[in-house]
Amino acid sequence: MSLHRRHRRHRLHGLYAITDPALTPDERLLPAAEAALRGGARLLQYRDKTASPAQREYRATQLRALCHQYSALFIVNDDPALAARVDADGVHIGQSDGGIEAAREQLGGSRIIGVTCHGDLALAGQAAEAGADYLAMGRFFTSQTKPQAPPASLAVLRQACQQFHQPVVAIGGVNPDNAPQLIDAGAVSVAVIHALFGHADTASIEAAARRFSACFPATAGQAIPE
Repeated sequence: MSLHRRHRRHRLHGLYAITDPALTPDERLLPAAEAALRGGARLLQYRDKTASPAQREYRATQLRALCHQYSALFIVNDDPALAARVDADGVHIGQSDGGIEAAREQLGGSRIIGVTCHGDLALAGQAAEAGADYLAMGRFFTSQTKPQAPPASLAVLRQACQQFHQPVVAIGGVNPDNAPQLIDAGAVSVAVIHALFGHADTASIEAAARRFSACFPATAGQAIPE
């Protein structure tokens, strides 16, 4: 593992903000993202399956600069080629997005790759074996973004955190009230969409981010396995 990739992987902790074109459209995207970063988000994922390729590259470039201004990791959703072009810190891929090996070929060895594993330890094991840098497990609670996503249990989260060396990110209906359960179970990060960007104004987004960030111990991320 390269030094840059190891360093990025060690920074995988805390609030993981994920944008959504329905909640952060057009001119709202950058102010909303910056509000989350001001509130303490340590990772930000650009997720937009509706914009044109040119729009996505332009917005990803802007978000990358913003994330680096706040010393946060910038992740692109489902598009390793775009992640490479804008020099993102990594990419997040689902189970039908081409696989880790193909993503690694496009990204090189210095960037991180996260993988959606739902609540399935077998999928998590496959991703870990293939070289994923973090495992995204969920959904743990009722999700407004993906209400039909298969549910996952806290027991599965605990087992994943114990079984795999990779950091585990918890996702799915996470809010500041239930996030501590996931962190106590071993998740190094919680990924949030609606409970963060569903707020109508940037002040409320920042306040929500601060509530999420306060859920994590000050030493979070200091002992993540390599």
